[in-house]
Amino acid sequence: MSDKKSRKPVVPTGRLAATPAVLDAVPKPELLAALQRHMRGDWGIVSEAAWKANDQALKAGERLLSAYQSSSGTKFWIITEWDRSYTTILLPSEY
Repeated sequence: MSDKKSRKPVVPTGRLAATPAVLDAVPKPELLAALQRHMRGDWGIVSEAAWKANDQALKAGERLLSAYQSSSGTKFWIITEWDRSYTTILLPSEY
């Protein structure tokens, strides 16, 4: 898991959606910061195996799932579909 902060966007997001629950639970600036990380290939707090799977999925054109935690401790996911047509931000309980 290398430092991805300086990386340029590598994930096209397509249309963006966020569930009402995640919008209520996580401050919008934190959602936007996480989305920027996701777009750079920084998959957040996923396991090393999931990180590697996402790196491979990025190359193979498969679905991507990142996980992040807000400053208040709320965990949330960002999922970009395999064809990069849609990206959804949601709480794990909504999956």
